[in-house]
Amino acid sequence: MPGSVKKQKSKAFAVADVSRKPQQGRSLASLKRMLGAARDLMLERGNEEFTLQEVSDRGQVSIGSIYLRFESKDNLVRGVIAEALEALAAEETALVDSLRAECTDLRSFLYGYVEGYAEVLRKHAPLLRMTMDRAAVDPLVAAPGKEHALRAERDATQAMLAHADEFGGTDAEDHLVKVQTGYHVIFATLARQLSLGSTDESAHAYDWNLMKRELARMTLAYLRGD
Repeated sequence: MPGSVKKQKSKAFAVADVSRKPQQGRSLASLKRMLGAARDLMLERGNEEFTLQEVSDRGQVSIGSIYLRFESKDNLVRGVIAEALEALAAEETALVDSLRAECTDLRSFLYGYVEGYAEVLRKHAPLLRMTMDRAAVDPLVAAPGKEHALRAERDATQAMLAHADEFGGTDAEDHLVKVQTGYHVIFATLARQLSLGSTDESAHAYDWNLMKRELARMTLAYLRGD
């Protein structure tokens, strides 16, 4: 879900935005079981085709307690997505922060970033597919989903720009266009292989590890080129 890099006001999206706040520890534990049961059912089936009774049975929570926390099944699904996006964002941020601290040149950063980002996306791909499907019809998911995508792009491109002295060309605006384009190519290639926002038929039978290396090598050559 990439987009152009620009500053904009962050849109809050967390479980608390789509649920009623638990008042005590036991209630919080019940909420976690609801979300965990719904998430497991979604992952097992690859869709949102589950019932609240199934969540009740699997999570060992009553139907009444589910409605006490979520006014609808839709909000429960949004809660699962909010948790998933929060976990994804934490891993993306940790990856970029770690690479910025460790990498002293553009090559090491790009190879580390493509390798790490590919594995983060692959880990979260099953729920990301469902998030993208829902975002197409649900504005309450679409807006924070877009903000997440913009934040991921912004963090990655700013980290690449820290090595701008290795870029081909001297114009700062050109550098920004380069890192934006490089990020879009990285994301689009990985997303296609993981069927994010597309069908399984869109993926090709590439060697996953070879593809990661070649993607990093190609982006490095592009950024260094005039």
